[in-house]
Amino acid sequence: MSIRDGASHTEQAHRSGTEHGLIVSRVAALTRIAMGLLFLWAFADKTFGLGYATGSGNAWINGGSPTRGFLSGVEVGPFAGTLRSWAGAWWADWLFMAGLLGIGAALLVGIGLRLAAITGTLMMLLMWVAEWPLDRITEAGEPTRSTNPLIEYHVIYALVLILLAAISAGHTWGLGHRWEQLTQHRPWLR
Repeated sequence: MSIRDGASHTEQAHRSGTEHGLIVSRVAALTRIAMGLLFLWAFADKTFGLGYATGSGNAWINGGSPTRGFLSGVEVGPFAGTLRSWAGAWWADWLFMAGLLGIGAALLVGIGLRLAAITGTLMMLLMWVAEWPLDRITEAGEPTRSTNPLIEYHVIYALVLILLAAISAGHTWGLGHRWEQLTQHRPWLR
């Protein structure tokens, strides 16, 4: 093996690592954008009653409550009564909708991913608590339809949000680099 062959192998390994990094960053960017659209879709459906999870009569702009349907149906867990009492409260509606919009917009644009990960994880934790997948039976004695007591979609969403922030997924196909420059003295905003 000559020196030239060794250099060629090193260059090829570097190129392969660069290609791998490019693929990973693009998949992360697609995941970030998809998660952003997921949050924004929930916001739009609850705001305008697009007929998927929310009918037009229950739309927020028509006086409906984005939290009433979900929270009033909480029938399991140690916080069931508290969560039911929050159903339809103006502050719960506004916090929930601001969270959906803010987290979704941050993910879509690729800025504020740390803040989006923190607030999104908190939202997912509260939704996990509301569904309380640890219980198999509701207060009324009906099956909860829980399929896994710990790892369910709210946990996965929270982990994805944390991962996207940790790897700076807003740098690819987003405004992450520019946002870091603007917030260099306020890292908590990144």
